Amino acid sequence: MSNQNILYTEIQSLVQSFDFTGISKERTNILQPLIDFMQLKYDNQQEIRLNLICTHNSRRSHLSQVWAQTAAHYYGIKNVFCYSGGTEATALFSKVIETLEKSGFKIQKLSKGNNPLYAIKFSANKAPVIGFSKTYDDDFNPVNSFAAIMTCSQADDDCPFIAGAEKRIPVNFDDPKVYDNTPQQTEKYQERNLQIAIEMFYVFSQIKK
Repeated sequence: MSNQNILYTEIQSLVQSFDFTGISKERTNILQPLIDFMQLKYDNQQEIRLNLICTHNSRRSHLSQVWAQTAAHYYGIKNVFCYSGGTEATALFSKVIETLEKSGFKIQKLSKGNNPLYAIKFSANKAPVIGFSKTYDDDFNPVNSFAAIMTCSQADDDCPFIAGAEKRIPVNFDDPKVYDNTPQQTEKYQERNLQIAIEMFYVFSQIKK
């Protein structure tokens, strides 16, 4: 691992504990189309654009975006650009920020208001992921030649067509929102965060250079 691929220490330690053998056959089958999309782009020396989509762009889609971008850096896969969006814009949920910080990300809140802007850094010398809630077709996101990664079944059902998407890939994750305002909230957000992290790292680990 070259110095340029090093993550912040806490994230690096967490990543090195990942065990891909714990991912079920059912999940690896679900993730395979994403691997295939990325491998084809990599082989053709094209940019890999992933738009991670959920209903409110507040929880799972952001976790997926952040961990996918982190994995691309860790494995040294160039020209990977990860975005996120929803079928409607709300706000990046504060518990997601807290959960990422506990994993070792350094996060700055860049604006206030109902839909704050966050800079989420995974490595000292790399540009941060910019996190805020937006619709999947927001001007911040790509207009074509991207994979639409559906991270929740509701968005998958609500949006049978994503304009500009080269491929649509459902990789649904259970929503930790159901545990909001319960004693299990912190545990369940961390559980979902870890699942998404491991699965995104598995995907990027499968890209043959």
